[in-house]
Amino acid sequence: MSGPVVVGVDGSRSNLAVVECAAREAERLGVDLELTQAVGWPAGAGRFGIPSWEAGGTGGHASTSGLLAEAERSARGAAPGVRISRGVLVGAPGTVLERESRAASLTVVGSDGARDRGTLRDGSLAGHLSGCLSGPLLVVRGRPNPVGPVLLVVHGASTLRGAAEFAFAEASARGADLVSVQLRNISATRPYGGPAPVDTRDEEDVALTEALSELRERYADVTLRCRRLQGRSRRALVEASGDNQLLVVGVRDRYRFARLPLDPVCQTALHEADCPVALVRC
Repeated sequence: MSGPVVVGVDGSRSNLAVVECAAREAERLGVDLELTQAVGWPAGAGRFGIPSWEAGGTGGHASTSGLLAEAERSARGAAPGVRISRGVLVGAPGTVLERESRAASLTVVGSDGARDRGTLRDGSLAGHLSGCLSGPLLVVRGRPNPVGPVLLVVHGASTLRGAAEFAFAEASARGADLVSVQLRNISATRPYGGPAPVDTRDEEDVALTEALSELRERYADVTLRCRRLQGRSRRALVEASGDNQLLVVGVRDRYRFARLPLDPVCQTALHEADCPVALVRC
């Protein structure tokens, strides 16, 4: 990965923690950090032909410059050696971040439950981006344990490879152990809707063994532990998410192209996990 880590800036106090997390991710990956702020269309302006906020303008420009400067100070405090760029772009936050993320190694947003519609604090932003990004999305939430392991959630052969590779790379960069958790019957009650689960345990077991064997050789510095959890509710996933640095889960690419809701495992991780969640498109 060589693209920047992209993070949205909204000026809230909780958002500074998201910026700091993004800065540390950029440092681990050895890439730049891109601070992006979205602003609404200027009053009376046409909708087309405006690439960005006018740098020589007044009022709104001064306000956004101050917010970005504060975010940059927070980022430098968290990761002093990271190269930082910043920009103000016109459009809705989800649209702006979706566009900026196309060349990114990782896109980072928060999930603080606020209801300020039209800002990066809108609780729907992470959900919106999870359904349309082509690259990894990190949602900063919960109470991460800075010395805990990285948790890889296994819930299907089709998403295993990409998610496992991302999880191993994160564990290696963080100097953390990796815990692989296979979930069974988590969607039996279909709390977020969608089709009934199909039993693909044999296929999943084979794919898991093959993927983990190869990745263990490549990431010899990572200690891997495997667990299998049984449960007919999302409680199994929520409980498994506690005391970790990061939870990694794969997202089937068909959800992006068809604009379908995420499957129940990804929905549960996104909304209820007790640590930051990385959604990896597979």
